[in-house]
Amino acid sequence: MTNSFAASCSWIALHWWFVLILCALGIAPICVRGFETEKSRVERARRKQKKQLRELADKIVSYGRNVHQTFPTGDVVVSEEDLAEQLRSRSEAVVTALNLLLNEQKVERAPLSGYWKLNL
Repeated sequence: MTNSFAASCSWIALHWWFVLILCALGIAPICVRGFETEKSRVERARRKQKKQLRELADKIVSYGRNVHQTFPTGDVVVSEEDLAEQLRSRSEAVVTALNLLLNEQKVERAPLSGYWKLNL
């Protein structure tokens, strides 16, 4: 037990710079978050939400392509609720992502309420 403690102390003494760098890398993100202003905190949250929305939209497009490859004839029409369940996401987030894709003309609203046609 004493030998391992002595060996640990000896290793730290020889590699003090390595230990110092590890501590600095661990403390720096905590300090950055602690001194962050409310404005930058809100901006970071907005960027994170926008990124998650884009990822969900990409998953919807990918899901549509997979369904179209499985059933190559006909249109791919999906329900908002079924799509949310399939992608394991909230319905509101799926609707927002579908509206984003609507602006990009990658989807269209189907005649039936709550259904969308994916343009592939």
